Amino acid sequence: MNEKVTAVLDAYHARMRAEEQRMSEAPPTGGSGDWRDQVLLAVGPDTGKLINILVRSLKAPNILELGTSYGYSGIWLAEAAQATGGRLTTVELQDYKTAYARDMATKAGLADSIDFKVGDALQVIADLPFKLDFVLVDLWKNLYEPCLEAFYPKLNPGAIIVADNMLRPGGEEVKRYGRAVRAKPGMTSVMLPVGSGLEISRFEPNP
Repeated sequence: MNEKVTAVLDAYHARMRAEEQRMSEAPPTGGSGDWRDQVLLAVGPDTGKLINILVRSLKAPNILELGTSYGYSGIWLAEAAQATGGRLTTVELQDYKTAYARDMATKAGLADSIDFKVGDALQVIADLPFKLDFVLVDLWKNLYEPCLEAFYPKLNPGAIIVADNMLRPGGEEVKRYGRAVRAKPGMTSVMLPVGSGLEISRFEPNP
C-alpha cells in the first residue's frame, strides 16, 4: 500500500470509529432503515485485507462490487486491481454515495482503475459486456440471491465470489443465498468467520 492509499484508509477508519461511538451513545431507532444510508456500514479492515489478497491472486481480473456504499471496500479492491492490471466496476443505487466514493478513490490515486455505476444492480449486471473474475456481494440482503442468478452466467472459470454479512446481521435472506451458491454447478464454497462473516465461493466448471 502506498502513502495515498494508506491515508485514505486511515480517514475511513477514523470515520468508522466516530460513527461507532455515536451509535453506542445513541443507538438508531425506528424501522425505516434511513440511518443506514448515512453511515459507512463498511466491511472493515480484516475483510478488506482478505479481499485484497484474493484479488491479487488473479491476473488482470474483471472485478464487480455490488454495493459501493461510501467506497471503503472499493479502495481495497481497486488497489489490488491496479497492482494486477485488473479493473473494478462498482455499483451503487445512491448517487451521493458514489460521489463520496469517487472523491476518496481520487485521493487514493485509484480512480483510473474504477468504473462507477449508479443504478439498479440487476440491470447493471445484465448490461455488463465482459465476464467476471471476482465479485463482492455487499448490498441489501434481499438482492443477494437475485444478483447471484444474474452474475452466475457471466463468471469466468476460476472466478471468486465473496458475500459479506453472512453471520451479522445474517438472517434468512443470506441463508438462502448460502444455499443457492452452494447448489450452483461448478461452485465450491466455504463460510469464514472473518469480519461479519464471509461466504467465499470459487467457480470451476466441469471440463
